[in-house]
Amino acid sequence: MDIRRRPTNPPGGDGTQKKSPPPKASDALPLPLYLTNAVFFTLFFSVAYYLLHRWRDKIRNSTPLHVVTFPEITAIVSLIASFIYLLGFFGIDFVQSFIARASHEAWDLDDDAIIDQVQDHRLVTCPPSDPIITTLSSEEDEAIVRSVIDGKIPSYSLESKLGDCKRAAEIRREALQRMTGRSLNGLPLDGFDYESILGQCCEMPVGYVQIPVGVAGPLLLDGYEYTVPMATTEGCLVASTNRGCKAIYASGGASSMLLRDGMTRAPVVRFGTAKRAAQLKFFVEDPHNFDTLSVVFNRSSRFARLQSIQCAIAGKNLFMRFSCSTGDAMGMNMVSKGVQNVLEFLETDFPDMDVIGISGNYCSDKKPAAVNWIEGRGKSVVCEAIIKEEVVTKVLKTNVATLVELNMLKNLTGSAIAGSLGGFNAHASNIVSAVFIATGQDPAQNVESSQCITMMEAVNEGKDLHISVTMPSIEVGTVGGGTQLAPQSACLNLLGVKGASKESPGSNSRLLATIVAGAVLAGELSLMSAIAAGQLVKSHMKYNRSSRDVSKAASLSGGGGPSNQNDVEC
Repeated sequence: MDIRRRPTNPPGGDGTQKKSPPPKASDALPLPLYLTNAVFFTLFFSVAYYLLHRWRDKIRNSTPLHVVTFPEITAIVSLIASFIYLLGFFGIDFVQSFIARASHEAWDLDDDAIIDQVQDHRLVTCPPSDPIITTLSSEEDEAIVRSVIDGKIPSYSLESKLGDCKRAAEIRREALQRMTGRSLNGLPLDGFDYESILGQCCEMPVGYVQIPVGVAGPLLLDGYEYTVPMATTEGCLVASTNRGCKAIYASGGASSMLLRDGMTRAPVVRFGTAKRAAQLKFFVEDPHNFDTLSVVFNRSSRFARLQSIQCAIAGKNLFMRFSCSTGDAMGMNMVSKGVQNVLEFLETDFPDMDVIGISGNYCSDKKPAAVNWIEGRGKSVVCEAIIKEEVVTKVLKTNVATLVELNMLKNLTGSAIAGSLGGFNAHASNIVSAVFIATGQDPAQNVESSQCITMMEAVNEGKDLHISVTMPSIEVGTVGGGTQLAPQSACLNLLGVKGASKESPGSNSRLLATIVAGAVLAGELSLMSAIAAGQLVKSHMKYNRSSRDVSKAASLSGGGGPSNQNDVEC
């Protein structure tokens, strides 16, 4: 949100507000200026589209262009009139100043309304709980802060105007504190590379949030050991996952298998009839046309490779779910570019196709959806391990039969009674979220990435435990987005999957997906054992109920070590 406030009129000598400035030329318009502009903009582009559409039909039907109907004459007159207005509009000084003042607003208010609004706001704003500490270093910065508050400089443009991302964040932070009357003293500002997030990770920064990163492991997976970084503020989570890793390691390790690798995007298009929508469905799904569509799609990137197109019809609306491999990138932008190429190509044979949206939620991104649970999205992984009887007894403090029964009643039956969609697990989302945040993934994609079914079965004549997790839609990447930031890149490097693989494109992201599944396997094993042994509440009461005021302790110790053993016991 833009941080700004218009200056109020200073009071006159009699204690009243000064009168508004003299009338402007725009006051003579029958409608407010922004509405008048909207009308003429809409009129101009509408009639231009109409005329182009009519001329295209005439060319196709071999009709002379100079033969015009009454609606076409009206459209031509409207086009000329709106063009004259817009040409004059952009040449008027007062309009240019109006645009500079309110170009990023969706509405305009008169000064009296703004005064009332600001006064009312100040009446209900509570006093700050902490004193506001000013960090400005020069009078020039102070002047810029006032300009931001007054609306003369948009807050979002500070980076481009100043050329210094750190300074821009500092000025924006100060303006925000003054506007809200609230202190941001506890939010760190220094020690962060704001240049690294410009244009790719976060807009209008005012600081950064610190999340502790713990490590669980070693996780013995497919014959290799991995130390898994987990960014979380939940007590016991890392410790519990670490115990699961210990049990897996002591039992000979876990194994994983990548079942599918394909990111999806599903545009929605509309036709005049359901029959036409069905015709495009048959065209797209025809194997004879797939090679052509693949060539068009794959132009978007040297890593994008179209795998399949699955269509669904709702009346005269067609949803096309494109699936493609995306190398080591998570791939949302890559697949979107490819889809756009295909849509433009299809318009040649289907000129009556109306593209409603590049995404029609049949993908489905960042939402629980059965299509992802059934068809998969991103990386589909299954991971399994056989936990020996003595490990279940000594490390997990329970027994095989109890675990199998608990898994059936909790993860399977209980989730079914709840109507869960892909939630047949104990807490897969916990581990997925922690690893995602640590490694720079999109945290919102935890929604579908945490879809998981945990299975447990007694094997080897009932002595040992076979446990598996099946996760059909883990959406991860090792390049792009937050993976390029230094802390997240360091966590990826810890796992040995930093950046893009030069030898085998896509292998790093696929390995990361299997590590996520392996960590989930460890977390599921440990939590289910804690529940079976009655340890869940006890452990959380011991390790997740600290009464220590961390903020005050940190300020007193300068961010040093813990003051007592209980704070770090887990």
